[in-house]
Formats: sequence, structure tokens, C-alpha cells
Amino acid sequence: MNILNQLGLVVGLVGLLAACETTVPPKQFPDLRYTHLPAISLAVSRVEVVEQYQSSTVKPHVETEFPVLPGRAASQWLKDRLSAVGGSDIIRATVTKASVVEVPLKRTSGVTGAFTKDQSERYDATLTVKIEVLDSRGKQRGVVSSEATRSQTVSEDVSLADREQIWFRMTEAMMSDLNGSLEKQVREHFKRWLR
Repeated sequence: MNILNQLGLVVGLVGLLAACETTVPPKQFPDLRYTHLPAISLAVSRVEVVEQYQSSTVKPHVETEFPVLPGRAASQWLKDRLSAVGGSDIIRATVTKASVVEVPLKRTSGVTGAFTKDQSERYDATLTVKIEVLDSRGKQRGVVSSEATRSQTVSEDVSLADREQIWFRMTEAMMSDLNGSLEKQVREHFKRWLR
């Protein structure tokens, strides 16, 4: 077999192997919804949800890479849980912060580093929500707020699928904290508007 035939055979095999490569479909994550929880009925004319925080796509910010954006999950909670049942005041519910910062971690160097699986990044997430009761002129009559944080490290050999699963669990955990804190505060400090 001459060199050209061998080269042709190699190119053909590489092409065949490339054609056989399977693409793993991206994992689908559920939207975080809160309609399974009872609505918090308030004597207001409407509930305004404001996403004040503008997510950044510039490192070290990585919140836009999360399968469910923390800010979107917080907005959904506000829409699902707070219910206007009539009155002259309004609720303004604002997502004031929904950031996730990726922090590179120091790795083991040298020969030892070649045989060590280090934690390569840490993700620091912060989610903050403020709920205000305003009268018809915009004067604040009551306010509550809550902040949830999570930090999680990942190994240098973590797959993208596992990383996304970690991110999803971080968002779920922060939302669980916010759910408990905000519901308690609304029931405690907005008693005159509860129905």
C-alpha cells in the first residue's frame, strides 16, 4: 500500500469517527415555581415586580450561565406568592441583587499537582429582595427585605453537567431561604394588609 493510499485510509477513518460522535443534549432544568404554596393575599390594588439588578456577562460574574437565573427565580416567587385582592395601596417588590461571582482557587503545583484533584473555583451567590407597601402618592407605608447567600466550590475535573446541577441547587437553596424569610416578615410586618 503506498503512502497516498495509507493517508486516504487515515483521513477516511477520522471522518468516519467524527461522523459517529454523539452530541449530548443539554440538560433541561425545571423553572422554579411557587404556585404549590398558598398565595399571600394582601389588601392592595396591584403587585409590581421590579428586576432592578442587571446581570453582568463579564467575568467574574457568572449568574447568566446558571440554568435558572437567580433573579428570575426571585421574580417568579414574587409573582406566584404575592396576591393583590383590592385596596388603595400598592406593593412594589424589587429584586435588588442577584449576583454570582466565580473566584479562582489556588491549585497544587508541581508533581504533586499532577496527582491531586483540587477545588478549582468557588461560586459566591447573593440574592436580595425588598418588598414595599406604597400609598397612592408613592409614600412608603411598610417595607421588608431579605438576603440569601450561598458559596460552593467545585473540583477541577467537574463536568459541565455537574457544574450546572450544583448551580441549580444553589439557586433552589437560596430561594428556599428567601421563601421562609419573606413570608415570615410579610406576615409579621404587613398584618394590616393581610387578608
